[in-house]
Amino acid sequence: MNKFVAFAIAATLSATASAAPDTFVIEQNHTKPRFEYNHMGYSIQLSRFDTVTGKIVLDRAAKTGSVDVTIDAKSVNTGSPLFNEHIQGEDFFNTGKFPTITFKSDKLKFDGDKLTSVEGDLTIKGITKPVTLTLNSFMCMPHPMMKKEACGTTATTQVKRSDFNMGKYAPLVGDDVTITIPVEAIKQ
Repeated sequence: MNKFVAFAIAATLSATASAAPDTFVIEQNHTKPRFEYNHMGYSIQLSRFDTVTGKIVLDRAAKTGSVDVTIDAKSVNTGSPLFNEHIQGEDFFNTGKFPTITFKSDKLKFDGDKLTSVEGDLTIKGITKPVTLTLNSFMCMPHPMMKKEACGTTATTQVKRSDFNMGKYAPLVGDDVTITIPVEAIKQ
């Protein structure tokens, strides 16, 4: 009996020692961050960014990891080329001076084995603010086409435009912005 217990403990320690974090690279075709805001009370406007890069490092055994995402602010897509130019101007994203938006985190929160949120720093226009991304249905499994493991989720948070020096026309145009990030990433 003692040999069995010793073997079980050694096997557990060996498996734990050999476990390593996995790195997942963001897959751009299925990662399109969106933002929405109230437009003068008439409607909720929805726009997105078309170019995103980054990686997720995940150690599921230790329940740790990191997220590093870069959004090309010039890839903003409102559905109107004229409005795309308008919100890339100095009053809003100011992409001439600040061409990227970043999110960085090393604070992943788990509920049991389920990853539920990520706390990190969002930088827009050179201003960094802490945000919490709430995750909906985080899941990892073999990707049927890529033949590699993939993870995906939809992350959401809310920010104020004015916190990032983008508050022009508030409160007529809503200051509260909901950010939604559907993300898929492939294991490297």
